[in-house]
Amino acid sequence: MTRARHTHVSLESTPYYHCVCRCVRRAFLCGRDAYSGQDYEHRRQWVVERLASLVDAFAIELCAYAVMSNHYHVVIKINRDQAASWSDEEVAERWMRFFKGPSLVALWLDGQSNAAEAMRAREIIATWRARLFDLGWFMKCLNEHLARRANQEDACKGRFWESRYRCQALLDERAVLSCMAYVDLNPVRACMAHTPEESDYTSVKQRVCTLKRKTDSAEMPELIALAGASSPGNGPDTSVCGIQLLDYLELVDDTGRAVLQGKRGTITEEAAGILARLGIDHRAWLTHMKPGQHRQPVATGSMSCLMRYARSTGRCWIAGWRAAAALS
Repeated sequence: MTRARHTHVSLESTPYYHCVCRCVRRAFLCGRDAYSGQDYEHRRQWVVERLASLVDAFAIELCAYAVMSNHYHVVIKINRDQAASWSDEEVAERWMRFFKGPSLVALWLDGQSNAAEAMRAREIIATWRARLFDLGWFMKCLNEHLARRANQEDACKGRFWESRYRCQALLDERAVLSCMAYVDLNPVRACMAHTPEESDYTSVKQRVCTLKRKTDSAEMPELIALAGASSPGNGPDTSVCGIQLLDYLELVDDTGRAVLQGKRGTITEEAAGILARLGIDHRAWLTHMKPGQHRQPVATGSMSCLMRYARSTGRCWIAGWRAAAALS
């Protein structure tokens, strides 16, 4: 039986989640539609700009993203502590960037409300605070905005997305790393780019551009603030899941070459060494990264993490544990 998306989120188990959303119509989200001949490439920028504004307002960090022809991927981190640290005034300001708040809250912000009205305004703001670190509200603000713009451009009505977004919990550091690399390599697997740094509208290209910007002042500023999924004490631009950013880029590039050339279990010694330090089998890594109709399990991670996640979300078991165990 289908479960509500909020039951997939367990912040006690992990703050990291991988979300995928796919278009319902043959008309593409982005790129050139072979059926109608129309070019929707400009819609990629819609996704990037909306993500940038949402990440700036919500207590949700973006670790990786890829905007494809008819779907997109995001890997996010929910930061509940950040939302708890905001003042009521800051919460109201962030929420009202996207929604028109009731006049009661506006009066309270202007200092013109009485005690009862102020109490009610704070109750409303408490609801907004919870929504600002809620994955469902984040995806709603992203998908609804894109659907409205696309329907307006196509002069039509109705459903734009195929279904509710798919959500996958990433329960440990290795699961986060493999998912980030999988997302970054989407254009390479789809033969839309030969190398990761040539794949437009992906987080890996943005990270490469960020490194280049240190020596090229003419580089355009980044639109999205990317988190590194790093351990405490490391900056988001220096570490990705416990490895240096340059090592991560080398690992993604080498994996992309192996996937694009159809190599079987072959990566360089440097990339294999990076995986060995993280305790990941390089053959299982390449199998996971290659194109195919892989079923996306509701969660991925070590067996102990999967068991804890199953208990916290009221499940008896988690599908796909064998594939998850192979990467552990």
